[in-house]
Amino acid sequence: MKILGRILAIDYGRKRVGLAVTDEFQIIANALTTISVNELFAYLHDYFSKEKVDCIVIGEPKQMNYEPSESTKYIEPFIRKLKIEFPNIKIERHDERFTSKMAQQTILDAGLKKKDRQNKSLLDSVSATIILQSYMNSI
Repeated sequence: MKILGRILAIDYGRKRVGLAVTDEFQIIANALTTISVNELFAYLHDYFSKEKVDCIVIGEPKQMNYEPSESTKYIEPFIRKLKIEFPNIKIERHDERFTSKMAQQTILDAGLKKKDRQNKSLLDSVSATIILQSYMNSI
């Protein structure tokens, strides 16, 4: 099997960012971490210096009628900066509608205690994993 670069997914929020990544064969999506928005670029520079990443997938928030949601105004400047910081990595957008609800259900189905289910960082990284898996299923 040929080793590829990983695909990294970002569930971008105003305070925290959930990250998920594939294995080097681009078969399995795994939660990576949740990080503060302020620390994100330093984290990505460090991660990309250690791992080959072919593509960054960013959740695209849309309303039910497929129009961009209000969150788009925060994500667009982030994407512009991402393209400047990492010009050699392909950036894709992927519909993230329902990922938070799906992540909540996944966490609930995992049987975690109430205290663990209320951990917003966990929700962000699971959401990023769902975005990544959905993206992988679509290509």
